[in-house]
Amino acid sequence: MRIHHLNCATMRPPLAPPMVAHVLLIERPDGLTLVDTGFGTDDLANPRRLGAPFKVAVRPALDEAETALAQVRARGFDAGDVTDIVLTHLDLDHAGGLGDFPGARVHVHAKEYDAVQHPPLREKARYVQAQWAHGPRWEQHTEGGDDWFGFAAAKAIGDDVVMIPLHGHTRGHAGVAVRRDDGHWLLHAGDAFFAGGQMDPSPSCPPALAAFQRMMGVDNRARVANLERLHELATTHGDEVTVFCAHDKGQLDALRA
Repeated sequence: MRIHHLNCATMRPPLAPPMVAHVLLIERPDGLTLVDTGFGTDDLANPRRLGAPFKVAVRPALDEAETALAQVRARGFDAGDVTDIVLTHLDLDHAGGLGDFPGARVHVHAKEYDAVQHPPLREKARYVQAQWAHGPRWEQHTEGGDDWFGFAAAKAIGDDVVMIPLHGHTRGHAGVAVRRDDGHWLLHAGDAFFAGGQMDPSPSCPPALAAFQRMMGVDNRARVANLERLHELATTHGDEVTVFCAHDKGQLDALRA
């Protein structure tokens, strides 16, 4: 199983370090799997659907070469080779590429699916319904008693791609754990944190990102509790698990090296 670390959206918020959309492309024997998608080709063709507030806040580059579709094709594959997409959540910078892979099964936590079907008023703006207007084949997951390093877990694709509920940033936010062939786990923690320094023995986070995490959290008590659990995981099981988030460029660069 080969794992590629992609950047599917460069963002340059004015008060924070440059950000990426860290996406995993997994070559499995029976097809390709994406973990998150970043922006899609329809987002670039119609950038107004991302909304002016979002574009002002993060200043996305909207580069077609960064779309997951372009990067899948650059590796000699086609859209139809992507059989599964596992999403940490459905915020617009994570789910924009769904329409580029219309045949893929889309795996989400059941609480996240419910949130986008019936979003409370204050959460409507974060979801762009047009990104899944093609009608994906949704696969909803809930934790079913499986245990992953002390976290509740739900198998998404076999034993090697597992969803880890990390609610707080959104109602159904989840991490996605992927086991490499050597047995080491990669945990894509999505937006459970925003800065790699938050996993250091002495955690640190740029003030603008810390404020943004609080502002975007729908349940900050749960978000902080999960952040603390992730920090403990990273500091006590670093030889077994690499924990990274969706937007830290330094973590992406290190995993690509």
